[in-house]
Amino acid sequence: MTAISSRIAAFADRWPKLLALLLGAVSATGFAPLNLWPLTLLAFAGWMLLVARSPRKRSAFGVGWAFGVGHFTIGLNWIATAFTYQAAMPAWLGWVAVVLLALYLAVYPALAALGAWLVRRLGPPRTELTLSFVLAFAALWTLTEWLRSWVFTGFAWNPLVATIGDFFGLLRLIGTYGGSATVILAAGYVPWVMQSRVNDPGLSTAPSPRSQLLHQLGAGAAIAGFLGLLYLLPNGSTSTPTASNIAITVVQPNVGQQDKWEGDKAEANFAKLARLTTPKNDTPRLILWPEAAIPDYLETGYPAVYYDRSPAEARGRLTSLMNPGDLMLLGALKLEFASDGEAIGARNAVMTVHADGTLGPRYDKAHLVPYGEYLPMRPILSAIGLSRLAPGDLDFWPGPGPHTLDLGAFGKAGLQICYEIIFSGQVVDRTHRPDFIFNPSNDAWFGGWGPPQHLAQARLRAIEEGLPVIRATPTGISAVIDANGRILDSLPMHQAGRIDAFVPKAHAPTPFARYGNLLPVGFALLLLAAAIAFRRRGR
Repeated sequence: MTAISSRIAAFADRWPKLLALLLGAVSATGFAPLNLWPLTLLAFAGWMLLVARSPRKRSAFGVGWAFGVGHFTIGLNWIATAFTYQAAMPAWLGWVAVVLLALYLAVYPALAALGAWLVRRLGPPRTELTLSFVLAFAALWTLTEWLRSWVFTGFAWNPLVATIGDFFGLLRLIGTYGGSATVILAAGYVPWVMQSRVNDPGLSTAPSPRSQLLHQLGAGAAIAGFLGLLYLLPNGSTSTPTASNIAITVVQPNVGQQDKWEGDKAEANFAKLARLTTPKNDTPRLILWPEAAIPDYLETGYPAVYYDRSPAEARGRLTSLMNPGDLMLLGALKLEFASDGEAIGARNAVMTVHADGTLGPRYDKAHLVPYGEYLPMRPILSAIGLSRLAPGDLDFWPGPGPHTLDLGAFGKAGLQICYEIIFSGQVVDRTHRPDFIFNPSNDAWFGGWGPPQHLAQARLRAIEEGLPVIRATPTGISAVIDANGRILDSLPMHQAGRIDAFVPKAHAPTPFARYGNLLPVGFALLLLAAAIAFRRRGR
């Protein structure tokens, strides 16, 4: 055992960045669909040890950056799949995009590593993992993860706390980013305790192997108890969640991205949606279809050349599937026109269709995907042959932000289209709190890893906000999630089906629902203050 430890230490001293890169790759296996979260904890513990051993701040930053490259390259591998559906660009460019994105996102773990290393320098020289170092690391990871959610429009995919398969209710108080701090604390706890014991200057003799083993077992038991306490105590009601009287039908047609925009398959695609929407009884229900469910334009007033069928005919096909008291929310497109009648932009929208064919309130997606729904610096990038991933030449325009739609007898719905749901603290209009969040999405782009990761992040929003989340996707994973983040019903990937259920009841507004990301940022600053105080005392 000692020989193996010596070899690992020698490897770490000779190639610290390579080891950090490998540890970063291993750390991403904790995310869905693998859910190997113990490996994530071990990888983070090893990474923190590498940073603590770094002789210079440049080395600490480099070790942090290398870890981030591995972490994000593996965790975001599904992005490469999206390029296989864009004929205008070669498929191999997808992996180039994944690596380039990882090279950028790795800056955030690098900044966390550098900051923790600098805190370590505030007191007497130490090379081991100290309490102050672990606290600083947790604080700075939280702050940089929060920064990642909004700098350059933000890309908050896969917060660290999403590696915990059953999320703990503490997120209602400290949010997703604060929850990620507790994962860092858990990862750093065992090596800190072990080193504290071995390096305790108060011991006159080195601890015996038996003593070290008992101490290590005790540390492991303590960390297991710590995680268990976080999960069990604040997790809210453990009874069967109560349901509202809002009946819903969630439709998953299993229309793949390769078929979605093929003109000769449009009728077959609609037939799949129609077959799964047919009423089973006379109960009024809220019908929920996925993002961009149909290619038809439902609004009147466009030049005739843009219509394949009239808005009246398009709406008539929808109302033929509805009971008199039904209401439908579906993803559709809205065009924006210049004064000369030429289309100059589009909106990724959710539209409300009443059973009599009239349109109700509309929500326009606000947080658009760069390079997916619009091409930044279009004159330059299009000139070198790049295109956005979504088909079409028009860029999408953003809407005003979180908005609550009043659906009358079906309650008040908050809307978040597709990846908007990943942005903690940005999904609800706090002045008009909804009864539930509807998250129509198109995850057909995202390979085998993207959809389960997307679902995991939707669960985080349910816990934070104390609101149920309903997801409708074309290929999965559609789900009904209660306000505790538990999946009550779902449809697996690549399987057509429908969910007939009632919307679960919401909780009262959580602390996070009231104050948003002020709470995790404040929690991180408290951890950082504690780290500095402990470090100045030599701990």
